[in-house]
Amino acid sequence: MSSYTASELEIKAVIDNLINTATNYDVETLEEIYHNDLQVYMLGMTGELQIANKEIFTSLFSKKRDAGDPPMNTWSELHKIDVKNDSAHVLLSRKNDLSGTPMKLHLSIDLQKSAGRWQVIREVIFLFPETTYNTESNNKSENTHV
Repeated sequence: MSSYTASELEIKAVIDNLINTATNYDVETLEEIYHNDLQVYMLGMTGELQIANKEIFTSLFSKKRDAGDPPMNTWSELHKIDVKNDSAHVLLSRKNDLSGTPMKLHLSIDLQKSAGRWQVIREVIFLFPETTYNTESNNKSENTHV
């Protein structure tokens, strides 16, 4: 495992905050992390594509919060961080049940730095069934760097 550069550490902190914020349904903080022009592309197990903007995507978290749902799984595996000037790209895997079914997600996340802060501008999410999903043993981060 190689060490992170200062820029990569900055992005890693944003992603860690995003995961913590989303898993606890902190919609107010999500509003700050997500860029106003956010686009989310979610490709389901059977190839169906769902596209959401910031309002639609954050409403998923609002509904879970308002329903009193327990926090989601925080498990993550960070595969790659690339930073160039005011743009960054992150590849990671997650496990959660935001859709109501335990899933493993592979995510491609693009960030943009504007007004001195990083915001998520795009998420591409690929969903897979999580057959070994267990919130007790999988509720941890495995941040690796290749």
